[in-house]
Amino acid sequence: MKGRNMTRWRDPAKDPRQEKKSNLITPQGYARLKGIHDHLSRVRRPEISAKVGEAAALGDRSENADYTYNKKELNRVIARIRYLGKRLDELQVVDRLPADTGRVYFGAFVTLEDEDGEEMRIRIVGHDETDTSKRWISVDAPLARALLGKALDDDVTVAAPGGETTYVITDIDYREPQ
Repeated sequence: MKGRNMTRWRDPAKDPRQEKKSNLITPQGYARLKGIHDHLSRVRRPEISAKVGEAAALGDRSENADYTYNKKELNRVIARIRYLGKRLDELQVVDRLPADTGRVYFGAFVTLEDEDGEEMRIRIVGHDETDTSKRWISVDAPLARALLGKALDDDVTVAAPGGETTYVITDIDYREPQ
């Protein structure tokens, strides 16, 4: 049976989408998600609902592109609001520094040096606030898992697509949560 609703079967044990996400988040990340949720709920949803109402008032909905587009957009916004509402309830805000700031834990800014002497500065954050342009990686990422609990000048070996890479931790920094 073929159809648009058919999907490829994936082994649940090997499917990365089935991996459990950590529920940790920084206060800044939580505030950003809360702001997005509030904006969608208070501003975007009423705007789109009004557009759907105006388009529906024009008459025949079967050939009304404005109605169809705005209805799909409204459903997408409602789904996003629902997801964010559930996710915000699950999250645990980490709003204090660890007792031992000489080791790598959640929220740390870590400077790594590879075998070629090139430095890379990353931050370990929650799944919902990862940003590759800022080099913020998820606490669930293989590199972050390898770094957790390590101290200054420790060697860390991580399996990468191009083979194993070894890094040396050259700096660990925590900024006071605001």
